[in-house]
Amino acid sequence: MATNNIQLPVIDLSEYITPRSPAGRDKVIAQVKFGFFQLTGHGVTLEQQRGLFRGMDNFFSLAAEEKLKYSFLENPCRRGYEASGMSLRDTDVVADSKEEDPEMGYMGFYGPNNWPKLPEEKFKGPVWDYYTAANQLGRIIWEILLQGLGHSTKAMDSFAKKPVVAMKLLHYPQPSQRLANQLGCGSHSDFGGVTVLLQQPGKDGLEVWLEDKQDWLSVPALQDVFVINCGDMIQRWSGGQYKSVQHRVVNKTDGRRLSCSLFWHGDVMATNPLNPDDPDKVTVGQLWINRFKNQMSIPKDAVEAFASA
Repeated sequence: MATNNIQLPVIDLSEYITPRSPAGRDKVIAQVKFGFFQLTGHGVTLEQQRGLFRGMDNFFSLAAEEKLKYSFLENPCRRGYEASGMSLRDTDVVADSKEEDPEMGYMGFYGPNNWPKLPEEKFKGPVWDYYTAANQLGRIIWEILLQGLGHSTKAMDSFAKKPVVAMKLLHYPQPSQRLANQLGCGSHSDFGGVTVLLQQPGKDGLEVWLEDKQDWLSVPALQDVFVINCGDMIQRWSGGQYKSVQHRVVNKTDGRRLSCSLFWHGDVMATNPLNPDDPDKVTVGQLWINRFKNQMSIPKDAVEAFASA
């Protein structure tokens, strides 16, 4: 049973984007230490958010056999549809990633997206519009994390050169379609950098583990409010100053639930921007391959290239 007596910090990002005073900007920077917080004033419009959910609904309303035509199993970059029950996290997933640098596709990080054959205005248009805005938001959060540890945002010039920015569109079935004791998404921490989460308003489900309380905190799904969290890579690179926190999803609504997670990891060849003096020069790409090499069809030469980098 999750508690509702405690709330995650709520940060107004407009104080950072267009600061009314140096104190307001500094307050935003100071509030991110827990590594899990809610965000307003983020610059992603309501129309972009609503357009995303309309596009998701158009796809997930397709017949199962139609959705399976876009299976991630047919894509070396794991982009595409993953049916419910195929993952330990038990969700319907359409994975996406930034569409650039096709010559880098052989490494499994970059390559063409697996778009469904729906009219552009029904899916690709609104999804890509949202992705572009959320991508910029993820970069801003990284800037704040750097400043929170006393570093200049100049490091973003190289860290964000060709970032890996993946996006998952998640559909959780209504509770009556789940197995007994089956969670929408089991307890886990995120692997990498910054996660930008948008929940369908009024469709609660996210719960965050509070270690000091030994209890789950229910995070409400509010209109125009994002949830931001740091992944394992950030906790490692910050020496634990930013936390990667366990969380899970329990669909508490009568109907199905939609949410969208964007994962902003950084350039695959980039090393630790949160501690430039870190003697461990492991790259984003090396950490990614170590984590996912058993799940992704990454060519052997790419694995060896990163292993020796």
